[in-house]
Amino acid sequence: MTTHDTHDEAAQRAWGQLREIVLGGNERRKEVVDALGMSFFRVKALRRIARGPLTLRELAEQLMTDRPYTTLVVDDLAGRGLVERTANPADRRSKIVSVTPAGREAAARAERILGTPPPALLALPPEDLAALDRITAHLAGAPSRPAED
Repeated sequence: MTTHDTHDEAAQRAWGQLREIVLGGNERRKEVVDALGMSFFRVKALRRIARGPLTLRELAEQLMTDRPYTTLVVDDLAGRGLVERTANPADRRSKIVSVTPAGREAAARAERILGTPPPALLALPPEDLAALDRITAHLAGAPSRPAED
């Protein structure tokens, strides 16, 4: 086995472990679904709309789904009082979807739940957590932070 093979295999193992951490059991997704009483896709749509008003077309593109399904999702969110539609001043044929105060609070609640690190991460020793932070920042393309003394 060459060093290159070992490096590639280690990268594949690390990638698989990262995927499992983020996408695997994913207790946070279940927690947010239970807390908000709607599918995770609806939560995702609400979180996107909470970032700023969008047309249905823009929302469908961001969610990578079709407009008819996006319309159904927005109908449901509007029925829950979480979003509202208004006329698009730039194009009278389309609507702008905006978050309501109740929707903003629901989206913020979802963000708090999803942003809570899993217990295994919180249990890491400080030096391991610092190394993981440095490595993931590098992988995400963030500027590296200087080491703290």
